Amino acid sequence: MSLSVSCPLYVFLGSSRKVHIRNQRKLSTSKRRRFSPKASSLVLPLLPFNVNEVLVPCESKILHLYEARYLALLEESLIRKNLFVHFVLDPIAISDSAAEVSFAARFGCLVLIENVERLDVGALITIRGIGRVKIIKFFQAEPYLKGEVIPMQDTAPDCSSDVISSELSAVKDAVYSLNILEIKLKAPKEALLQTQIVNSLLWADKEPSLDCDDAFIPSLPERISFAAFQPVTGSSQSEVVKLQQKKLTVMDLKDTEQRLYDSLELLKENISMVVAKLAIQSIEIQ
Repeated sequence: MSLSVSCPLYVFLGSSRKVHIRNQRKLSTSKRRRFSPKASSLVLPLLPFNVNEVLVPCESKILHLYEARYLALLEESLIRKNLFVHFVLDPIAISDSAAEVSFAARFGCLVLIENVERLDVGALITIRGIGRVKIIKFFQAEPYLKGEVIPMQDTAPDCSSDVISSELSAVKDAVYSLNILEIKLKAPKEALLQTQIVNSLLWADKEPSLDCDDAFIPSLPERISFAAFQPVTGSSQSEVVKLQQKKLTVMDLKDTEQRLYDSLELLKENISMVVAKLAIQSIEIQ
């Protein structure tokens, strides 16, 4: 799926349009990871998207960059170890009575550029979500956004826990079961690859090799907990919208075990959906 990137940056300019960073939903102190002043940070280009295009860790997608400012962002990202930050600009009301709307910078995801294809107009780049980040400071708005980010991870899960191990195995088994069914579906040429979820799982199952602080790389259980939150071949528009809402929820979540549970429930729903579509497909063939 190719995406053309075009997002207004004027919201970051001028004293009357300050960026409002929305606080994440409140979590108990035991579930929240606090950042110390000495937390690792990176200064990177920032690429904004609307709330319907949140990117989760492990997810891969293709972007078509063609505006001069975004091509400049690409060149700097390549210099900065193929890294930049994909984040969502979420519209929020300044006050209940005001018609004016500001934006919150939310759902940041550190991404790795996996491939660049130069075109006559712009470039196609394949990116992979690595882990969640929080934008703590903006340095520039022109020609593209740049800011300082710190890592955001779940409260460290006990990887040796029987519950975590069991849920990891269940999620992996469900992903492979879904993939076996999914590749049987007839899909139009423009449809997403039918191996998208399993490819994300395979990527998550390995330790990423990145030239950055390890604090930006989520744990194995956390990586795998995100792998299932991607579109399934043949998804309807309403199913895609439902998935977007789930992605927003799990990006806020700080509990790996809960996300693994949510991931497994989504996989079960998708398996049932694909089984139904295969049944309809078999009737149409007869």
